[in-house]
Amino acid sequence: MKNSLFIDSAFSRKTERPPVWMMRQAGRFMPEYWEIKNKYSFLEMCKTPEIAADVTMLPVDLLGIDAAILFCDILVTGEAMGGDLSFTQGIGPRFANPIKNEKDIDNLRVDVMDNLQYVADAIKVIQQRLSGSIPLIGFAGAPFTVMSYLIEGGSSKDFKLTKLFIHNHPALAHKLLSKIATVTIDYLNLQIAAGVNAVQLFDSWALSLSWDDYKEFSHQYNVDIISKLNRKDVPVISFCKGSSVFAPLMVEAKPDVVSIDWNADLRNIKDIIPANIAVQGNLDPHILYADKHVIKDRIHRLFERMRGVDGFVFNLGHGIMPDIPFDHVKYAVEVVKEFRY
Repeated sequence: MKNSLFIDSAFSRKTERPPVWMMRQAGRFMPEYWEIKNKYSFLEMCKTPEIAADVTMLPVDLLGIDAAILFCDILVTGEAMGGDLSFTQGIGPRFANPIKNEKDIDNLRVDVMDNLQYVADAIKVIQQRLSGSIPLIGFAGAPFTVMSYLIEGGSSKDFKLTKLFIHNHPALAHKLLSKIATVTIDYLNLQIAAGVNAVQLFDSWALSLSWDDYKEFSHQYNVDIISKLNRKDVPVISFCKGSSVFAPLMVEAKPDVVSIDWNADLRNIKDIIPANIAVQGNLDPHILYADKHVIKDRIHRLFERMRGVDGFVFNLGHGIMPDIPFDHVKYAVEVVKEFRY
């Protein structure tokens, strides 16, 4: 895609201003999202291409962001492999058949792209609607994060079951991670073939790991995935919560962009990583609850810190929370788009 602020920044080319998109930019903070969500289950929304396209386009039409991101969920790979996945309001995702032993791992399938064809179909619908106006980002969950849901059976505050599994049964953990990695490579390449313009690998729960465990049970699989993507002209973004700690390792996987949480000084991170790797982030999403003059001040403060840097994509350190006021998110996008270096 040519003449895209986002693509240019992701490839560390000079831009007149930082591009803006936000994780969870099509979500529960939008009244228009609820108009759709109240009619369908979450998985119906993900698996019906026209509905997934409708949701994907909400921030394009209502916020004017510089990149769209496919509406789906990181756990669809786990479901495609054999997980019994459901989403319950107020509880979140649940796998009714959590992984407990080697037999459960052996029962997981890896030749599952037919089960994920609905994602490719949605991408084609979305690209028809975008008509080349802005890029579309695809994504997948990284193996450790998907594994944690498969073992815990859902979200967790302490990842106790997952940590017991990797520490007491490391060989089984690697067997499971390898299967998830195989599916993730195929899945991201499916999205690229269907027409996404960039991809992001979400390792949402990497922050639960120690440095050594991150290297063994997360990083090596992310390296393998990124190395096997058909990434010509398609920038690859690596995101994890805890990225301010793990950034020196994350860049070893050779993504085009590392997405950084709000615990770090973004300029410091950019200065210590290879010059050809861009950074994404890293406004604390809680800032969007604050008064508008605070939002503007914090965005400008970040931009002044990044002045003179090529390869900077504005985003949050994590996703938009559901109760952040919509007009605050819209205002933040306007502040970014009005900025010039």
